[in-house]
Amino acid sequence: MEPASDSRFDPNYAAHLLLDVAHEQSVEQLLQKLVHRAVERPDIACGQVWLIDKGDLCATCPHRAVCPYQTRCLHLIAGKGVPLSDAGPEVPRFDDPNARNPLGVGFLGKVAVTGQQSFLKDLDNHPGEMIGFDWLQQQRIHGFSATPIIFKGEVLGVIVAFTRQDMPLEARPWGRIFADHIGATIANARAFEEIQRLKAQLELQNAYLQEEVVEAKAFGDLVGQSAALRQIVSQIDLVAPTEASVLILGETGTGKDLVAREIHRRSRRKDGPLVRVNCASIPRELFESEFFGHVKGAFTGAIKDRAGRFETADGGTLLLDEIGEVPMEMQGKLLRVLQEKQYERVGDDRTRHADVRIIGATNRDLKKAVAAGRFREDIYYRLHVFPIYVPPLRERRDDIPLLARHFVDLSAKELKCPKPRLTRAAITRLQGYHWPGNVRELRNVVERALILARGGMLNFDLPMTASSSAAPTRSAPRAAAGIGPKPEPPYLTEAELEGRERENLLVILKKANWKIKGPNGAAELLGVKPTTLFSRMKKMGITPPD
Repeated sequence: MEPASDSRFDPNYAAHLLLDVAHEQSVEQLLQKLVHRAVERPDIACGQVWLIDKGDLCATCPHRAVCPYQTRCLHLIAGKGVPLSDAGPEVPRFDDPNARNPLGVGFLGKVAVTGQQSFLKDLDNHPGEMIGFDWLQQQRIHGFSATPIIFKGEVLGVIVAFTRQDMPLEARPWGRIFADHIGATIANARAFEEIQRLKAQLELQNAYLQEEVVEAKAFGDLVGQSAALRQIVSQIDLVAPTEASVLILGETGTGKDLVAREIHRRSRRKDGPLVRVNCASIPRELFESEFFGHVKGAFTGAIKDRAGRFETADGGTLLLDEIGEVPMEMQGKLLRVLQEKQYERVGDDRTRHADVRIIGATNRDLKKAVAAGRFREDIYYRLHVFPIYVPPLRERRDDIPLLARHFVDLSAKELKCPKPRLTRAAITRLQGYHWPGNVRELRNVVERALILARGGMLNFDLPMTASSSAAPTRSAPRAAAGIGPKPEPPYLTEAELEGRERENLLVILKKANWKIKGPNGAAELLGVKPTTLFSRMKKMGITPPD
């Protein structure tokens, strides 16, 4: 037994300990320091801190039968003890992270419910009050104190001390002082952690929004008046107010993420974040961390906790772009979060709730991927609640003039170039192109032409498709009627070509009211310089009417 002088309560030691723990900004480090410093005193055999948290181990908890709540209980957060060397081969676990104590049950649970500081001595006389502490007699524990941690009237947890002799009377008021101080420090540390979490989440959202801005430059707004676009807008208006999952289908560059953005903007979640994940750009080994996040030390390179995209999108919408690229080994965990709205960070046991709306987008045929075993059928039907097909640009040529003008205005501002003239001939040329890259390619073509135009007339260097460049011939009606053998490839003689060119030139001149130069003049409609047009008119003997 320690000398009385060593076990006597020292107020100076308590005051220094209060100052020491006050500097901690992490709840975990704060509580660990508290219990480690507490057991430095020879009169304290064990110190523990229990905090009230949600019931997470109810299915396997040995106290489930006596637990009156099963939604909240005391969790052992920090513990440190000094075991006796002669007490036996089995050393008790003073810091078991799975230790739980029901609220209102046992001495510890009653303190958490009543909020009253309590002490016990001669623990052999109170066997029913100390549930879960089977090692007390083995470690020759004589006294026990429990002080509730209270902040602004709310019980946060309980500080526990086990002693091998009676607790000195002069130490009891200091237990209340410690608990109040620790309660305020825990509240401050939790507030600091929440600020750090929100800061990290805002930084991630800012990074994602910057990605969105870069991607949005390829599409602009929902521009167009075609029947195909009106059908898409109608579908968006139908599904946006609901919480249904949406699968957006279409070729690369058609604007699938723009459709997703419009669904989010018109939904109840419009005030929450819209987070986009490009599944095609994530390395296979990082999918789980990218989706669900990780804790510090979960793997090599995990130097700090990181929130995943599901956590960042909490309260908003998550766009899984190119979802067909998710590897099979990851699809099972993705299905769980789609069905149960639950997930865990990599390296963490805590289950988190995902309050997100899922929108998938792909340019692949997922039905074929399901048939080939590359995509899970249950995920496909989970996402295929409301499919929206975004047609390619070649199927909505009526929108090309509006899109071209929109991109000319947008690109002129962004590139700080003088705004050029977009002629009818240029628009006709755009409408005659096949557009394999869709709207994204259209924007790139407009930007290149704008740079080369230097404020003059836009000229698009595009190959014309066979359907738009083939000229009709005199054998066409016969071939169309199916009469006679298959015709040879069409051709025109030199005289026929000159005649056609003259007829075309007269049509353009009449359409422009014989105006040669300037906006909507014949030269602009034809897509040539006025001097070139004058030269052709002179060569063909065409003169303006009086």
